[in-house]
Amino acid sequence: MNKFMEEAIKLSEDNLKTNVGGPFGACIVKEGIIIGRGSNHVLGNNDPTAHAEIMAIRDACKNINSYDLTGCEIYTSCYPCPMCLSAIIWSNIKTVYYGNTKEDAANIGFRDDFIYKFINNNCDDESVMKLESMDREETIKTFEKFSDKTDKTIY
Repeated sequence: MNKFMEEAIKLSEDNLKTNVGGPFGACIVKEGIIIGRGSNHVLGNNDPTAHAEIMAIRDACKNINSYDLTGCEIYTSCYPCPMCLSAIIWSNIKTVYYGNTKEDAANIGFRDDFIYKFINNNCDDESVMKLESMDREETIKTFEKFSDKTDKTIY
């Protein structure tokens, strides 16, 4: 067994004892060293974004004092949900190793299929969420000011 996946499994197993969240764990590795760990803390933190991958990203970024995880890999006990996939992409991690499939997660009650469907259908299912543009003529002004800044950082 891969030692980093073994760590992800250990983190997911710990949640079976603590009940702070679902049975999910993840770790982030850079140059063969674990720099971030996370397990699902949705219930313990009252935070729907506290998925294992997000928690591991937060931990890794804190530990290396950077928002950029280029050169890192993530090992996760389950295929990442859409939110976590997005966070992994935003953090510049290019390799994801996962254990369980999204179908395995659905079989124990964690269903992400409606989110994938929502995204694939161009977000037009109002039973999931209503998206409506509003006041762009005002909000765009801040973007224009940002565009003109000479000391900005694009990430």
